[in-house]
Amino acid sequence: MAEKRDYYEVLGVTKAASEDEIKKAYRKVAKQHHPDLNPGNKDAEAKFKEAGEAYEVLSDPGKKGRYDAYGHAGVDPSYGGGGRPGGASYTGGFEDFDLGDIFGAFFGGGGGFSSRQQQSRQNAPTQGESLGAKIPITFEEAAFGCEKELSVTRVEGCPDCKGSGAAKGTSPETCSVCKGSGQVRTNQRTMFGTFASTTTCHHCNGRGKVIKTPCETCNGNGTVRKTRKISVNIPAGVDHDQTMILRGEGNHGKNGGPAGDIHCTIHVLPSQKFTRKRFDVYAKMHLTFAQAALGAEMQVPTIHGDVTYSFPEGVQNGEVLKIKGKGIPRLNSTGTGDHILTIVVDTPKHLSTAQKEALRSFATLCGDKGYAEGKGIFDKGKYKK
Repeated sequence: MAEKRDYYEVLGVTKAASEDEIKKAYRKVAKQHHPDLNPGNKDAEAKFKEAGEAYEVLSDPGKKGRYDAYGHAGVDPSYGGGGRPGGASYTGGFEDFDLGDIFGAFFGGGGGFSSRQQQSRQNAPTQGESLGAKIPITFEEAAFGCEKELSVTRVEGCPDCKGSGAAKGTSPETCSVCKGSGQVRTNQRTMFGTFASTTTCHHCNGRGKVIKTPCETCNGNGTVRKTRKISVNIPAGVDHDQTMILRGEGNHGKNGGPAGDIHCTIHVLPSQKFTRKRFDVYAKMHLTFAQAALGAEMQVPTIHGDVTYSFPEGVQNGEVLKIKGKGIPRLNSTGTGDHILTIVVDTPKHLSTAQKEALRSFATLCGDKGYAEGKGIFDKGKYKK
């Protein structure tokens, strides 16, 4: 058998610790290693069970006294081949102890300390589950914010029974089998002693109460599924795949617990004119050869509307220009991104005879700058007639 750790060491207290100090220490350790907070972690699960076993002994004055006197052998009959089992009381020479407490402490089974924990969890307030949703919006709606209506189907408390599960005019009654404890204790006498085990009451499923006349609306569940319309305010500057959390709009909780949330993922539809990088808007601006060479004052489309912009002389194909402050408002902040233009110089096609002659004349005039030698936009200085 593997050597057990000292129970005081497990909870991090001394032998002089009071009952209240032992209880607080156990809660801290149990919360830290609780299986719900450490899914799939076998080490945490073992430490959680170990803490439960330690608390079961140290919180009981009788067991604590035997543990202080004899160590683990004083509370575990299988440890060291002797000792008196926890919770023992003599009944005509036989020992009476709760087998469910021992196995529940070790393995989280259906009795004793673990069973009491299970019942406590069943009746404790529980937060409702959170839901997920996707909200499609346009490029401009993402830039400036908008209000959208979201249709959500969620679990809510039954309006007729107010969540009790019992029909109108009735209420849940104390379980006649377990008397409201949620547990059933059975005793079995053997030649080795009387063994007691504690299990979850199957009549009330550990809740301690039963519903004789179920609510017709929710069939005794205490909850119903409802489809609701929820208004969602989407802030300016939100980007694609960002998530907004609507607090308390998810499934309603149980036993008075809070409602869950709705996690809304924003889906920004692509724009035919613009693209985005963070808070800057990118677009292409087409200019004719003459506009690029001579410069031009033109109307530039932005998400804020058309803006008058003066293009300088000699702007080049692929050159990038910036219009400050005409981008997307910064999310949850001040300031605005910029509008970034990439220049596209359009080469003319299907020229008339007069246009061709004009270009040849232009090329001749530019000959001293390399055009006639094929170093400019006219290929190799040789032109088609």
